[in-house]
Amino acid sequence: MRRRFLPVFLAAALLSGCAAAKPSPPATPQAMPAPPAESPPAPPSESPPAPPAPPPEAPPREPSAEPPKPPAVYGADKAFADGMAALQEGSVERALELFFVAWKEKPGHPGVSQEFDGAVLALKKNGDAAYAQGKMEDAGKRWMGTLRYMNHPAAKPKSYPFTRADVQAQVDRLTAGLMEKGLLDYRKGNIEAAIADWKTILAYDPGNEEATKSIRTATTQLENLKKIPPAPPPK
Repeated sequence: MRRRFLPVFLAAALLSGCAAAKPSPPATPQAMPAPPAESPPAPPSESPPAPPAPPPEAPPREPSAEPPKPPAVYGADKAFADGMAALQEGSVERALELFFVAWKEKPGHPGVSQEFDGAVLALKKNGDAAYAQGKMEDAGKRWMGTLRYMNHPAAKPKSYPFTRADVQAQVDRLTAGLMEKGLLDYRKGNIEAAIADWKTILAYDPGNEEATKSIRTATTQLENLKKIPPAPPPK
């Protein structure tokens, strides 16, 4: 009986060993915990701007030794005062220009109304003197100025010892004499002298068409003559 149960025991032992040798099923992997959510970075703390630096203090000014100047006179009175100063210095044209400015700033200026006519008479007289001295350009400018200022509201030409027609006739005679002199110089071949005569007219009468045309013709002729080659010296 002992031999009969021995194989059975062995078989049972083998079966139980095989069962113990079987590997156990793998453990189910556990899910990894999610990393904690990162909070957004906090904005950097801004420090308040520094207050602007105070401007540097200006050094103390030393008191000037000069006394304060009186305020200047402006406008019409200043122009009239300057005109009177120019008149005393003999600059009649400048005085009339300043009287013109004073009247424009203050129409009816009493000082201009009183001194204007005397300045116009002096200008006409200076033109006569320049003509007598052979200063044709100065004479023409002063006579033309006389005609211009005789039309000014401050002028009282009815009290003058001459009329506008008288002064205009003097200008016309001067212009005619310069035109004729220029033509004589041109015919003699003195083209440059002729141009100078006609330019004198334009100095006091810039709109003179006859003088302008004559200068243009003479200038062209002079340029053409300069292009001609010089004659060869005699052998």
